Amino acid sequence: MKRIFFAIAIGALAGCGALEAVRTDAPQSPPLPSLLQRSSAEELVSYLARLKTMSESALNAETAHQRQVATREPSDLARLKVAMAMVVAPQSDEADILAVVEPIAKREAVEAEVRAMASFLQGITIERRRLKESAAAAGARLRDERRARETEKQRAEAMQERAAQLQQKLDALTDLEKSLSDRQNSTR
Repeated sequence: MKRIFFAIAIGALAGCGALEAVRTDAPQSPPLPSLLQRSSAEELVSYLARLKTMSESALNAETAHQRQVATREPSDLARLKVAMAMVVAPQSDEADILAVVEPIAKREAVEAEVRAMASFLQGITIERRRLKESAAAAGARLRDERRARETEKQRAEAMQERAAQLQQKLDALTDLEKSLSDRQNSTR
């Protein structure tokens, strides 16, 4: 039984080798262009996945590198990669990002995937700007409330001090009145 199985396995392997020889002799058709090149969407998603693994310093370096690439080869895809790197970097300026993505998002003659990503980045950036402004406003309100609370505390302390001074004066007047009353009673 083992010999039969072994013989079948050797025959199958020999057949594969014969098929491989036939395959290499046959003219090969050129590969389809869509299999060689990734679509813009695939390239952008792949690039975003790579960006998400980078540290802040690596993101800054990548942003600088992509700016150079976009300068050498000005294309919407290259500019979009610059914007993507800036969006992922925490310290980037929203105005710079919007300056890159708004023209791409508005232009009709841009690839649909590229335009969609530009619009997406534009939305994220506008929301990020709104959140930063909201946080700054909340911080300003908090500082104002702290200042007002400190002012109220100082006023309360000043009023307590004034009340203590008035109490001392009242006590002194009461003592004076008592001593005058005692004098009048003793002279009578």
